[in-house]
Amino acid sequence: MNFQTILGNFALILFVLTVVTGVIWCMDVFYLSKQRRLNANKALQEFDARNAKLQKEGIKVQEGGRVELEQSLLRQPAWIEYSGSFFPVIAMVFCLRSFLFEPFKIPSGSMLPTLFIGDLILVNKYTYGIRLPIINKKVIEVNNPQRGDVMVFRYPENPSLDYIKRVVGVPGDKIEYKNKRLSVNGVALTYENSPDFLQEGESLRYLTRFEENLTDVKHSILNDNLKPASVLGAHDFPNRQLCNYDDLGFSCTVPAGHYFMMGDNRDNSEDSRYWGFVPDQNIVGKAFFIWMNFSHITRIGRFQ
Repeated sequence: MNFQTILGNFALILFVLTVVTGVIWCMDVFYLSKQRRLNANKALQEFDARNAKLQKEGIKVQEGGRVELEQSLLRQPAWIEYSGSFFPVIAMVFCLRSFLFEPFKIPSGSMLPTLFIGDLILVNKYTYGIRLPIINKKVIEVNNPQRGDVMVFRYPENPSLDYIKRVVGVPGDKIEYKNKRLSVNGVALTYENSPDFLQEGESLRYLTRFEENLTDVKHSILNDNLKPASVLGAHDFPNRQLCNYDDLGFSCTVPAGHYFMMGDNRDNSEDSRYWGFVPDQNIVGKAFFIWMNFSHITRIGRFQ
């Protein structure tokens, strides 16, 4: 599942707009407005001197002209006025999106039944550490991803794309997925039967649903009984030597500073089984809330 970033890199666009409008706002506050005030004072002095001369000569001067002149001389040019108006809004959006919460839209069904196509979700940007925007460099440690977290990250093979999957392996874990059952560090996860899930799309079909207990994080997964347990077409990804594939599935040891990700729709998800481990520097944040789905209004709320 991938989130195509708007116009290539929305964060970079916001950053540039924030800098440009901020520079214009600062120039106006600390220099341009003072220059307008000086020019206005000079013009008003000339205006007053001219009116005084006219009055001395017995000529009646127009009342109110001084106020109108002052207002016109102090009025901001349109480009400065618009920049000053937009700067606080753009800066607030940039800070919220970069350091607190970022919205995403789910475009595919690889995280069914946890996340549906069209779910509009919020991602916590600070729970895994404070990172500098654009370069995504962590500057303050907070928490590390835990097994069971639903995490957004930059796709290792194309960091311009954002993906969302569930963390099933943290650094040092040995992950085994045999006959569509997951084991972590030699301990087999427990599964409970749940009612079959009707998957909508090009054709309606039922998928087998289970409640998986991933180190005390219970969540639903789907299996497609028509698809094999083996992984076909795994890429040549970094640290691939830490993984072994066979007809029953695979096993991998997660290297330091990396995470192993899988979709809840297990047989319909291209994830770490195919393209490898997610490095820490690719982390975007933890998904935690569905704030809207225009096709399924009742889906609003937290999810596990």
